[in-house]
Amino acid sequence: MQVRTRHTPAFGVARLLLAPGEAVQADYDAMLATSFGVLIDLRPKGRGRGYSAVFTAPAEGGWVDLAPSLPGEVYTVELDGLGGWCVARGACLAASVHVRQDASWQGFRPMFGADHGFLEHVSGQGAVVLASCGALDVVNLEAGVAITVAPTSLVAYTEGVQTRLRAVSQSVNQSIRTGEGLLLDCAGPGQVFTQTRRAEAMAAALS
Repeated sequence: MQVRTRHTPAFGVARLLLAPGEAVQADYDAMLATSFGVLIDLRPKGRGRGYSAVFTAPAEGGWVDLAPSLPGEVYTVELDGLGGWCVARGACLAASVHVRQDASWQGFRPMFGADHGFLEHVSGQGAVVLASCGALDVVNLEAGVAITVAPTSLVAYTEGVQTRLRAVSQSVNQSIRTGEGLLLDCAGPGQVFTQTRRAEAMAAALS
């Protein structure tokens, strides 16, 4: 799969170029259009959360256009089968069918325990298309260098980044599911992707 982006950083669109018979998994609601003949296999997400989809190209190949629901940037990460990424829930716009998305990854246990938090782990081989709300910033952390990120501003980080979750204050509500009331300390080496706008605030402003 090759990915071509356009209209970034404000209104990013990702065109996924598929080889004959190649498939990609994505959120069905993100689909704008496909070339004629692309097969769409819908799969319920459960609990009224809409559908995910597997798009499969016909014998002559094809393409799929995807865009996030809010204004922002689309960015492609290539997984080599060795290291994975920790991605904020909802930030993964599309992924190769050879990429595994796991909210129960063992590496999250120190932060979330047995519960599902605001992150999922992606691993395997192939392209992952990430979507940010607003522009996407890439922070390259050297060994021993640390930053603190609001979970609602986080897009993704390489799995080698050391992390610690802590409360902003004991007097505010906290949720590991959404990141509300929490801060995430990140220490290098590795990369951290952040977004310049917060999805809930933007959605409220647009409504």
